[in-house]
Amino acid sequence: MALGNRVKELRARHQITQGDLADKVDVTRQTIVALEKGSYVPSLLLAMKISKIFSVPIEEIFYMEDDD
Repeated sequence: MALGNRVKELRARHQITQGDLADKVDVTRQTIVALEKGSYVPSLLLAMKISKIFSVPIEEIFYMEDDD
């Protein structure tokens, strides 16, 4: 199973750049790029910070993808 996310979608909806989000959650822009591509699994702390920025539960941002 892989971890999927809606970070890019939520960023677009809130008109936040990758750099702005990175600054708000104290990571590099490259971390946000990797997260959106699905090549980076965030820590619980990072997931909670992102959840707080977008004011939605973690489960609405991150989800398990089936590998079927």
